[in-house]
Amino acid sequence: MSDAPSTPTPTPFPAAGNISDAEREELRRHGILLTSLEELYNWGRANSIWPLQFGLACCAIEMIAAATARFDIARFGAEIFRPSPRQADLMIVSGTVTKKMAPNVVRLWNQMPEPKYCIAMGACAISGGPFKQGYNVLKGIDRFIPVDIYIPGCPPRPEALLNGLIELQKKIQAEKVAGPQAAKHLRADVPSEFPVPEYGEHDIVPSKNPDVWSPPSLPRKA
Repeated sequence: MSDAPSTPTPTPFPAAGNISDAEREELRRHGILLTSLEELYNWGRANSIWPLQFGLACCAIEMIAAATARFDIARFGAEIFRPSPRQADLMIVSGTVTKKMAPNVVRLWNQMPEPKYCIAMGACAISGGPFKQGYNVLKGIDRFIPVDIYIPGCPPRPEALLNGLIELQKKIQAEKVAGPQAAKHLRADVPSEFPVPEYGEHDIVPSKNPDVWSPPSLPRKA
């Protein structure tokens, strides 16, 4: 019979999916980061958003203010406003979208690479705002391109834009990279480009993109 000490059995490490938040935090305090490729991928995208550098109306002034030292949008990794749509992944529609401007906005959206996101900033970008009844104002940019975050206000303050950016980051971090619930930019059945409207005799044609927006149906009692 040997008197050699027995080797202690190592404690099994819990699987990444079974570890609690407290255990994850304890590991982080010891310099160990436990994550998945999906979380790392989404973390990098959510904290390196590059907005497109363009504005439409008075909401753009608030967007510019959000980039100044007082509000400092750079804290959230979105300080690089790109002048080219081919280098941007976030479109902030800040202001009134006239029907003359709508084709250009859709064209810019089509030139942006995937993954890309859209924030409708202000009442005008969401629904036409106080100019909704005008013949020359589009009643919401979501009639032509998909909108991820809506920020109400006329105009919304820079803090509201920062809150909308945080909500967009949460949405990006929750996206899946595989499976039936995969993000839209990873699915072949979701379009990346949308038809650019043209100027018709009385209105822009088409007046909306049926694949993106359809009027709500109001149930009526007989």
